[in-house]
Formats: sequence, structure tokens, C-alpha cells
Amino acid sequence: MNVIDEYLRRVEPDKRAQLERIRRIAKEIVPDAKEMISYNMPTLALGGKPFLGFEAHAKHIGIYPFSGKVLPQLMDELADYGFSKGALRVPLDRPITKRLLRLLIKTRLEELKSATRDSAASAKRHPRPMR
Repeated sequence: MNVIDEYLRRVEPDKRAQLERIRRIAKEIVPDAKEMISYNMPTLALGGKPFLGFEAHAKHIGIYPFSGKVLPQLMDELADYGFSKGALRVPLDRPITKRLLRLLIKTRLEELKSATRDSAASAKRHPRPMR
């Protein structure tokens, strides 16, 4: 049993089922994702960078891409949900679709990939002096 299993064990059964579904879909998309607890919620990371957090609240499931840029890019897709720059609120009676979760994850992973490319390009342009 890992840290996410431990977390889920303490969640109400109906909410747990939704969180397990999110986890399962995310792991289908990113099978190499590392599972951890970050900010006191189940989190999936790739290459040490978190790309998806999820947790149960009283009236919704919170989904967190660990970025303030992902959800604003998907505004048209998210019209049926409450959201802020960094949090998607999915009502308990309307689970997120697999298609939308996949889009959210892929958008976040592309952002991470782009940041890695930008960082590598910057390092080539501005090498650190040897000490």
C-alpha cells in the first residue's frame, strides 16, 4: 500500500471512487507517474514535477494541475465547472469526463516539457562559469 492508498482509505466511499477513477485515468495517460502526497493531497508527478493533484471536498472534487496557466488555456472546455487559475471544482454529481481530464493532463505535461526545453536553451546561451 502506498501513500495515496493510505490517503484514499480515509475518504468517504463515494468520493473515494471518484478520486480512484481520476488516479486510474491519469495513470493510463502517464504510466510512469510517481505517486506522492503534496499539499496534503494525492499528487502525481513526472520527472520530479507535479502535474496533477486531486482531493475530495464537501461538495466537489478538486483537481489541481500545479500551474496557474493550464486552466485558463482551457476556459471554453471548463464552462460547466467552477475554476480559478489553479483549481478545478468538479461537482460530486457530475464527474469530470475522461476526455477533459486527458486534455488537462496533456496541457500540463506540454507546459512542463516546454519549460524544460526553455531551461535547456537558456543554459546553452548562458553557460555557468567553471569554478
